Amino acid sequence: MTQQVEAHMTLSLEGFGTGVNQTMERPFGDGDGESLHRWMFEDGENNKAEMAAITDYGAFIMGRNMFGVGTGPIDPSWKGWWGPNPPYHAPVFVLTHHPRESIAMEGGTTFHFVSGGADVALERAREAAGARNVVIAGGVTTLRNYLNAGAVDRLFLQIAPMLLHRGERLWDGLTAQLEPEAARHTRLATHITYKVVR
Repeated sequence: MTQQVEAHMTLSLEGFGTGVNQTMERPFGDGDGESLHRWMFEDGENNKAEMAAITDYGAFIMGRNMFGVGTGPIDPSWKGWWGPNPPYHAPVFVLTHHPRESIAMEGGTTFHFVSGGADVALERAREAAGARNVVIAGGVTTLRNYLNAGAVDRLFLQIAPMLLHRGERLWDGLTAQLEPEAARHTRLATHITYKVVR
């Protein structure tokens, strides 16, 4: 089977994937951004398949603010939000303008910092994944850019039944065409699978 590039993201009903004013203490920004992910923590049993799918990849790509806050060089002591054993257990390529040495973590996760741009990160992730698929893990701007570039084959959205009112919205500036393939609802999320039309 041909290697695929997929993406997962949880959004509010209006399409916001995170709030504003992100800080180290508030990774989802002001407001109630953390509640977007209640479906994982409060109703995990009913969402096991979707939770498992998020980390079932040979390599991951994420934006700089998904790894850590700010626009300048990342604090050398910062190793991400996830503790000593992040859930990825595979190479993770972090887009940044500031090169940094790779960080090997427990469980097989290694964060690589890519300053050569989105195409370079995707090329490296494809190579690292081997026969497995690659995923765009977020955040919102990173996902939108890969979607608009035609680099994503399939998009998995989890729509939380809540309003954030402000933040970073996936739909703003999105030019990719999405064709729904499947949908399933649970108490705290509606899971929708889209094929990205080329």
